[in-house]
This record gives sequence, C-alpha cells and structure tokens, in this order.
Amino acid sequence: MSALDNELVDILVCPETRQPVRLADAALIARVNAAISDGTVTHRDGRPVDVLLHEGLLRDDGRILYPVRDGIPIMLLDEAIELSQVDAAVSPDSPSS
Repeated sequence: MSALDNELVDILVCPETRQPVRLADAALIARVNAAISDGTVTHRDGRPVDVLLHEGLLRDDGRILYPVRDGIPIMLLDEAIELSQVDAAVSPDSPSS
C-alpha cells in the first residue's frame, strides 16, 4: 500500500514537462531495483542511485521515474531516473546474474 495520498498524486506533475505522474506499479519498482542493485542506474545529474526504491512516481510518457522517500515525492530533475537505462540494464537479452 502506498504511503502517498492519492489526492497529492493527482495534483503532481513533472517539473520539466508538466505531464501528470502516477504511482509506479510493483513490477516497475522491482525492475528499477534490480538495475540499482547491478549498479547501472544514475540520477539525471549523473550520480549513481544507491538506495533501493519502495515507491516512485512515473511520468505519463513512461520515460522518467521520480523517487519517493519516506512518503515524500522527490520531484527534482536532478533526482529523476531515466528509465531507458533501466530497460537497457534489465532487457530480456541481458544475461542473468
């Protein structure tokens, strides 16, 4: 269950594109966490993501994930995770660990 209030999620938008965001599903969070564990994910500012996610907000176009930490959405561009790097790290063609 999400720690975020649905009314809050309904009013949040991406600070870059103004697209709506929605709570990421468990499957996406699991994929992102697998890539974080592999050390292949960075924030948009280039810093490695080194903390697993419990929740995240997915931009409407599906390209950006904003982390949620302790129930607080981190809607900063530098903290965003570009999901193209997650898809590349956890693609079906990638060898299993």
